[in-house]
Amino acid sequence: MYREIDGAPAARKPSQARSRERVEKVVAGADALLAEGGLERFSIPTLAERLGMSRRSIYLFFPTPYDLLNEVTRRYIARLEDHLAQRLTELGKPDMTEMLARMTFAAADFHNRNPVGRLLILGGAVTDNSYKAQDMNKRHLGSLARNILLEYGFVMPESPPDVATIAVEMGTACYRHSYGSHGLITDDYKVESAYVMLLYLNHTLGIDQTVTRDDLRRFLQLPDVR
Repeated sequence: MYREIDGAPAARKPSQARSRERVEKVVAGADALLAEGGLERFSIPTLAERLGMSRRSIYLFFPTPYDLLNEVTRRYIARLEDHLAQRLTELGKPDMTEMLARMTFAAADFHNRNPVGRLLILGGAVTDNSYKAQDMNKRHLGSLARNILLEYGFVMPESPPDVATIAVEMGTACYRHSYGSHGLITDDYKVESAYVMLLYLNHTLGIDQTVTRDDLRRFLQLPDVR
């Protein structure tokens, strides 16, 4: 299950309907503020002023900014999981190469449509605590990949290294590079992400299967590169 993206304590859970409404308002406001100015302009005082609320009313449920960022990130990861689960259901049961390629493309499209989620899930560490946070994120997404591969009969090794998480991080590196260079995850980098993950998984798991970039481009319905 999802774990917090930072070492800070978890946000307090409201029990009353009015409190839950307030929390939803704060989370929605945080999402909007992040969309406008990113992490640099994000702060509880700014958010409180924007929402017409006291700082204390926000700190009551989110004692630190990290707690609030944790909650926003948790929701985006849950949405990403739902998106991938739905896509997997639609695919039926293709072979592993096509499945992993299409799931990689689906994850990239989710990030392209959700800039705040992309910022929080793919963003680099900016504090000592956020290094731990980022590692928790990677392991959670690795667990998601492990479960998907298990559906295809591929059991990940129990002992280190964590093969599924390493594969996800390889693919995610392509996402990050594309976003840094182009402002979005381009089709070429979707292909590269799936390609490096499949090469690693095929070699590590002993799968006798050849994959080419052109195979992956066909899954994405892109012209071959000549």
